[in-house]
Amino acid sequence: MASADLSKELECSICLSIYRDPVNLQCGHNFCCICIDRVLDTQEGSGGYFCPVCIRTFKVRPTLQSNFDLRKIAESFLSTHPDQEEAGVFCSNCVDSSVKAVKYCLHCDASLCDKHLKVHSKAPEHVLCDPNTSLENRKCSVHKKILEYYCTEDAASICVSCRLDGEHRGHQVETLAEASEKKQKKLRNDLQKLMAETEDAEKRVQSLVERKRKVQQKADGESKRVIARFEDLRRRLDILEKKVLSDIMRQFQQVSQSYNDIIQQLEIKKEELSRKMRHIEELCNMTDPLTVLQESDTGDLCDTEDRERHDKQLHDGGDLDVAGISQTLHAGLLEIMSGVIQTSGLPVYADILLDVTTAGNNLQISDDRKTASWSDRSQNRPETPERFQYPQVLSSQRFSSGRHYWEVDVGGSDNWRVGMCYPSIDKRGDQSCIGGNNKSWCLYRGYNQYSVIHDSKVQLPDKIPIYRVRICLYYEAGQISFYALCDPIRHLHTFTAAFTEPLHAGLCVWRDSIKISGGK
Repeated sequence: MASADLSKELECSICLSIYRDPVNLQCGHNFCCICIDRVLDTQEGSGGYFCPVCIRTFKVRPTLQSNFDLRKIAESFLSTHPDQEEAGVFCSNCVDSSVKAVKYCLHCDASLCDKHLKVHSKAPEHVLCDPNTSLENRKCSVHKKILEYYCTEDAASICVSCRLDGEHRGHQVETLAEASEKKQKKLRNDLQKLMAETEDAEKRVQSLVERKRKVQQKADGESKRVIARFEDLRRRLDILEKKVLSDIMRQFQQVSQSYNDIIQQLEIKKEELSRKMRHIEELCNMTDPLTVLQESDTGDLCDTEDRERHDKQLHDGGDLDVAGISQTLHAGLLEIMSGVIQTSGLPVYADILLDVTTAGNNLQISDDRKTASWSDRSQNRPETPERFQYPQVLSSQRFSSGRHYWEVDVGGSDNWRVGMCYPSIDKRGDQSCIGGNNKSWCLYRGYNQYSVIHDSKVQLPDKIPIYRVRICLYYEAGQISFYALCDPIRHLHTFTAAFTEPLHAGLCVWRDSIKISGGK
């Protein structure tokens, strides 16, 4: 019973249905926004407006105020009483009965049921919309007429009065249908572009997912390979450990036996000496001179030969052969590491020596041929086709196969180049700098920046200080890689090329010095 009473209180007095978007007039009465809007439309031109409930009159069209509290109550009631849904808007032409409207004609300002919709005009100006649609935004706010045109200059929807007599007079206008069609055409084009971009993005996503999958597979494969290598390394180390410990134990047992033999001999010697000592004491205590004199001599009390024999026995086998044990351990470790390097495809350390015959005359080369230092004094070496004009030098070693690496300490210089070169690199002229041509590849530091160069410069994004560089060559794969030996090691860049000549290590330094460092 209470629900029915509340339903009555929430009914619009015009459509007799539960409020939809309720608004109120200044007199305080509430109506559905669309209902009172249509009523006020019918009162236009009558000289005033009035409330359908209390008949209070207004000289100008009253402003509609949304009743948000009532809207919440009505919506809450409808959500709990779906059977109380409003009947909707009724057909304007069905005067004898209330028939629900299915469309609303903006041109005729009338609601239409299915029957009257069939006989309704199909002319373009008769625009149909949902009967529950609010008409407030479909009418001109100035002339209160239906919006029928679109002003392209002002990008605004206008009514016929705006076009003929209003502020849009003389402007380029189109019907709403024409403007809508043009916009829809543009939207369809935009949609096609967005669909194409979406398809492209999807392809890129799939490509990246596939690449990620391959990288994951590669990472899994590399992890398995590394695990297998370390398992094999641990197995070999276990075997070597057992072998070296067995050798130590064998030597210990041999030395221990030697000590035991000598100790046993000395114990026997001690017993014999003790016996002689007791006999001598007895003789010393006798009072009969004749008896003392008749006793035979005790013999040689100090057996020098036994002492020498024992000393020689201790010297020959009286200690562990630590040097031999170390040699066995070192040889075993070298054999294991050599096997690991050969089977794993790791690069082999190249003991680089600098070739003085290629060194520029402003470059000093150390006696061990490991350090290159810049000098402002010429070294007065003979000018030959092999000698660089600039302070550069090549290695005496050349590499035409395999995987190799070498390292350079560069921390003492602010301007240097390290890399690899063909022997046919120009030795003179601007194109002879390492990296500044198509016959050399280098990592370069200059002007407090790092770059990698092969015919053209590519600046590295990171500005981390580099004190030691590792250069790795994989000849068959055509790869030269540069690494900064920090913690952790950082890969800087990898060049890829089809090598056509053997390669030499190359150094260049202006001011200070750089040094080939041990990489083993």
